[in-house]
Amino acid sequence: MLNIIKLELKKYKLSGLIKGALIATSIIFLIVALLFFVKVDDELSFENVNDALILIDTAVRSVFIIYAASLISKLVIDEFKSKTISILFMYPVNRKKILIAKLLIIAIFTFVSIIFANTVLAILFYLLNSIHPTLEDTFTLALIKKHSLTVLMNALSATGMSLIPLFFGMRKYSVPATIISSIILVSLFSSNSGGKSLNDIVIIPITLAIIGVLIAFFSIKNIEKTDLIL
Repeated sequence: MLNIIKLELKKYKLSGLIKGALIATSIIFLIVALLFFVKVDDELSFENVNDALILIDTAVRSVFIIYAASLISKLVIDEFKSKTISILFMYPVNRKKILIAKLLIIAIFTFVSIIFANTVLAILFYLLNSIHPTLEDTFTLALIKKHSLTVLMNALSATGMSLIPLFFGMRKYSVPATIISSIILVSLFSSNSGGKSLNDIVIIPITLAIIGVLIAFFSIKNIEKTDLIL
């Protein structure tokens, strides 16, 4: 399994994936920094440090769920659509192991990226607020512990959710369907009404994460029966 993962990473260039994640993280920081300095009706976009961290976490999960959809398109959907996956299936390796390796790369990369981006952006925001004090409160040990746990749980649920677009992409091996479904998914759970979002209702992200894992499971389970003659 590890050899298959190594071959896939070599094939799709891990450095390119990391570069994309770093660019996405940089863009999020620029947006947060802009919100930090720009006032609307003489008010900031967030009232305190906790609000800023929640905004960062929401933005990070949204971006990397869509990024995961692009990886699904590249590593899975494109290969089925172009039939290049049939070449891989000719090797003396179980089909399920090949698909598991691909989905593991996507899931692990998404999870690590969300944790990494949240950590880096939180540090940068702390430095930004230290250099240009705008928010009255500051980072406390209790806040850091609470936010770290929240980020970890949200990263796990977002990783599961990021696999949902696989279902839509595999139906007709459609890259647009994969990307669009991820955007719709992000729009739904990130939408804010009265300061609350669907993600705040714990059962919803957990349910979506389970659905994503089940989609991956059944995709792997049925791979032996998948007709590659398109």
